[in-house]
Amino acid sequence: MRFVKIFLSVSILLCFSTVKGQRIVYSEPSNEDNRRTNFEIIGKVSGNFLVYKQARGKNFISVFNNEMVETKKVEQDYITDDRLLNIDFFPYSDFTYAIYQYQRKNIVYCEAVKVDGEGNKISDVMTLDTTHLSSSSNNKVYTAINSEARNRIMVFKVNSKNRSVFIITTLLFNNELALQKRSRFLVEMEEYRDRLDEFNIDNEGDLVFTKFKRNNNETINKTQLVWKPADSDSLIYITVPHEQILLDKPVVKVDNFNQRYFLTSFYYQKKRGNIEGFYFYAWDKKSRQASLQNALVLSENLRKEAKGDAHIKSAFNDYFVRNVIIKRDGGFVINSEAFYTTSRNNSWNRWNYLYGMPMNSFDYYNLSPVYNNWWWRSNRFNNPRQVRSHAENITILSFDSTGKLEWNSVIRKSQFDDESDDKISYLMANTGSQIHYLFNVDERRALLLNDFTLSPGGTINQNPTLKNLDRGFEFLPKYGKQVSANQLIVPCYYRNYLCFAKIEFN
Repeated sequence: MRFVKIFLSVSILLCFSTVKGQRIVYSEPSNEDNRRTNFEIIGKVSGNFLVYKQARGKNFISVFNNEMVETKKVEQDYITDDRLLNIDFFPYSDFTYAIYQYQRKNIVYCEAVKVDGEGNKISDVMTLDTTHLSSSSNNKVYTAINSEARNRIMVFKVNSKNRSVFIITTLLFNNELALQKRSRFLVEMEEYRDRLDEFNIDNEGDLVFTKFKRNNNETINKTQLVWKPADSDSLIYITVPHEQILLDKPVVKVDNFNQRYFLTSFYYQKKRGNIEGFYFYAWDKKSRQASLQNALVLSENLRKEAKGDAHIKSAFNDYFVRNVIIKRDGGFVINSEAFYTTSRNNSWNRWNYLYGMPMNSFDYYNLSPVYNNWWWRSNRFNNPRQVRSHAENITILSFDSTGKLEWNSVIRKSQFDDESDDKISYLMANTGSQIHYLFNVDERRALLLNDFTLSPGGTINQNPTLKNLDRGFEFLPKYGKQVSANQLIVPCYYRNYLCFAKIEFN
């Protein structure tokens, strides 16, 4: 008997006047997909839902129909038997690009193919670039990013062999993967202190990223935005002024509608001090000047709401920025979440735990909302430490275009898991009229998926609990993906098997 389960979680008001809820459909667990299967939710292509899977050295795309029946499982034989370092997917309405890199001997190849909604390759393999290495490496060389409108894709690599001068090579493509511009430029670095991070491209193909300097590998005392126009081979360095304060971790968001780049970070008044508030900076492309600079001190009332078990002064010391939502009027919403680990052998240290890498990638779990990343899932079982991961309250703050606080809300939760953080944290989905926050809550030894919604005015509502997990399904919400205006695909475990659930909001 087919193992697909369909549940309707319905909230019925008095006299049955109003019905609202979610429709959840599960795929059938397969013996071939266990908890160690690497996967990537690609998206909705030609009406089907595509999921990439890697197991036992083979690469597949599973095709699910609207009822989450797996109609096909197509082996992606264009991926060779050589060491696969990374793969990214860029879906469109009727096809998706697969951009992947692998190493053969001392050469890393970056290639791309076009795949249709049935999981079939519909183009020749396109070699985008190659890199010669002096030795074998398990680390990816290339990073692929795309613009908000999906009209530009950029592939870039950073050669950091010379710690005093990094060499960055960028390849800019249009949405047909036709090369528009290849650039190579040098970035002077102060050895072991300077970092590069937060690479983004806008809808015009311009690249922006951050360059910053840390004090003893901890707080940031100097920050720059680095801008490379699409048709240029030179860089423009923009100083982000924060001389009187120390930043934690800058997060950059492209504001395509208002033609600007927005940067935010928690800040401190002194090294290893308590987090005081948020710092904001926005740079306008047209005027080439700052359009916003502000620092907001977090109030005592907000600290009381957000603190959880922490002291009021240290209420935000375990918080990290997860999502930044830009409004058309220039305002913005920031979602942050309390996250920390505990261990029998090591105490939690925000700075040493997070900032040990000389060059931070922007796809790592602790600092990025981009949880559905292939590399991190494929390495999530390689941590030998016995640690307990905690994910707690979500704090949501809305600001106007001048950086003035309009309202704030707190979603209270307390999550923990041992050895793995797969089932903690949350998934955010923007359906236009409201924003959904989905996360697991442990109730009577069963994980139940909770759905909170945020209205434009800042009101938080808890929807009826989705009680389908009491039959053995365990959701992994942070690896989920919004695939349409009102549909999500979320991975889940059933016993020792991996499956996927489609959630539709009514």
